[in-house]
Amino acid sequence: MSYAVIQTGGKQYRVAEGDLIEVEKLDIEAGAEAKLEEVLLISDGTKVSIGTPLLKGAAVTAEVVEQFKDEKVIAFKFKRRKGYHRTVGHRRQLTRLKIKSITA
Repeated sequence: MSYAVIQTGGKQYRVAEGDLIEVEKLDIEAGAEAKLEEVLLISDGTKVSIGTPLLKGAAVTAEVVEQFKDEKVIAFKFKRRKGYHRTVGHRRQLTRLKIKSITA
Protein backbone atom coordinates (compact mmCIF):
# COMPACT_ATOMS: atom_id res chain seq x y z
CA MET A 1 0.00 0.00 0.00
CA SER A 2 1.45 3.36 -1.00
CA TYR A 3 1.24 6.38 1.25
CA ALA A 4 2.85 9.79 1.72
CA VAL A 5 3.51 12.21 4.55
CA ILE A 6 2.59 15.78 3.60
CA GLN A 7 2.84 19.09 5.38
CA THR A 8 0.20 21.81 5.23
CA GLY A 9 -0.94 24.44 7.69
CA GLY A 10 2.04 23.74 9.97
CA LYS A 11 0.94 20.14 10.55
CA GLN A 12 1.94 16.80 9.03
CA TYR A 13 -0.51 14.21 7.70
CA ARG A 14 -0.06 10.58 6.59
CA VAL A 15 -2.25 10.12 3.51
CA ALA A 16 -3.09 7.37 1.03
CA GLU A 17 -5.21 7.47 -2.11
CA GLY A 18 -8.92 7.77 -1.30
CA ASP A 19 -8.39 9.22 2.20
CA LEU A 20 -10.48 12.13 3.53
CA ILE A 21 -8.49 14.58 5.66
CA GLU A 22 -9.32 17.86 7.37
CA VAL A 23 -6.63 20.55 7.13
CA GLU A 24 -6.35 24.23 8.03
CA LYS A 25 -8.29 26.40 5.58
CA LEU A 26 -6.94 26.57 2.02
CA ASP A 27 -8.10 29.39 -0.27
CA ILE A 28 -9.53 27.03 -2.90
CA GLU A 29 -13.21 26.66 -3.82
CA ALA A 30 -15.10 23.42 -3.19
CA GLY A 31 -14.92 21.05 -6.15
CA ALA A 32 -11.54 22.39 -7.28
CA GLU A 33 -8.29 20.47 -7.28
CA ALA A 34 -5.42 21.20 -4.87
CA LYS A 35 -1.81 20.22 -5.49
CA LEU A 36 0.16 19.75 -2.27
CA GLU A 37 3.90 19.90 -3.01
CA GLU A 38 5.32 19.84 0.52
CA VAL A 39 5.88 16.07 0.55
CA LEU A 40 8.19 14.76 3.29
CA LEU A 41 8.05 11.00 2.61
CA ILE A 42 6.66 8.59 0.01
CA SER A 43 6.34 4.83 0.37
CA ASP A 44 5.17 2.53 -2.44
CA GLY A 45 4.92 -0.55 -0.23
CA THR A 46 8.48 -1.77 -0.75
CA LYS A 47 10.65 1.32 -1.10
CA VAL A 48 10.59 4.39 1.15
CA SER A 49 11.84 7.78 -0.10
CA ILE A 50 12.60 10.37 2.57
CA GLY A 51 13.19 14.04 1.76
CA THR A 52 15.75 16.38 3.29
CA PRO A 53 13.41 18.02 4.31
CA LEU A 54 11.19 17.85 1.18
CA LEU A 55 11.16 15.49 -1.79
CA LYS A 56 11.90 17.26 -5.07
CA GLY A 57 9.27 16.77 -7.77
CA ALA A 58 6.85 14.90 -5.50
CA ALA A 59 3.24 16.02 -5.19
CA VAL A 60 -0.09 14.89 -3.82
CA THR A 61 -3.23 15.79 -5.76
CA ALA A 62 -6.44 16.25 -3.78
CA GLU A 63 -9.99 17.38 -4.46
CA VAL A 64 -11.53 20.01 -2.17
CA VAL A 65 -14.74 18.46 -0.85
CA GLU A 66 -15.92 21.35 1.35
CA GLN A 67 -14.97 24.38 3.43
CA PHE A 68 -16.44 24.32 6.94
CA LYS A 69 -16.11 25.46 10.54
CA ASP A 70 -15.03 23.06 13.29
CA GLU A 71 -16.76 22.59 16.64
CA LYS A 72 -16.48 25.48 19.08
CA VAL A 73 -13.48 25.33 21.43
CA ILE A 74 -13.89 27.06 24.81
CA ALA A 75 -10.91 28.29 26.83
CA PHE A 76 -11.62 29.38 30.40
CA LYS A 77 -8.99 31.57 32.08
CA PHE A 78 -9.07 31.67 35.87
CA LYS A 79 -6.88 32.93 38.72
CA ARG A 80 -7.79 31.66 42.15
CA ARG A 81 -8.65 34.09 44.95
CA LYS A 82 -8.35 37.11 42.61
CA GLY A 83 -11.89 37.28 41.21
CA TYR A 84 -10.49 36.94 37.69
CA HIS A 85 -12.13 34.74 35.10
CA ARG A 86 -12.54 35.10 31.34
CA THR A 87 -14.18 32.86 28.79
CA VAL A 88 -12.82 32.94 25.26
CA GLY A 89 -13.58 30.61 22.39
CA HIS A 90 -13.24 30.15 18.66
CA ARG A 91 -14.23 27.91 15.75
CA ARG A 92 -11.44 26.87 13.39
CA GLN A 93 -11.92 27.25 9.64
CA LEU A 94 -11.13 23.90 7.98
CA THR A 95 -10.98 22.37 4.52
CA ARG A 96 -11.91 18.73 3.83
CA LEU A 97 -9.75 17.10 1.14
CA LYS A 98 -10.11 13.80 -0.69
CA ILE A 99 -6.72 12.44 -1.81
CA LYS A 100 -6.74 11.49 -5.51
CA SER A 101 -3.14 10.57 -6.37
CA ILE A 102 0.41 10.49 -5.07
CA THR A 103 3.20 11.15 -7.58
CA ALA A 104 6.91 10.88 -7.01
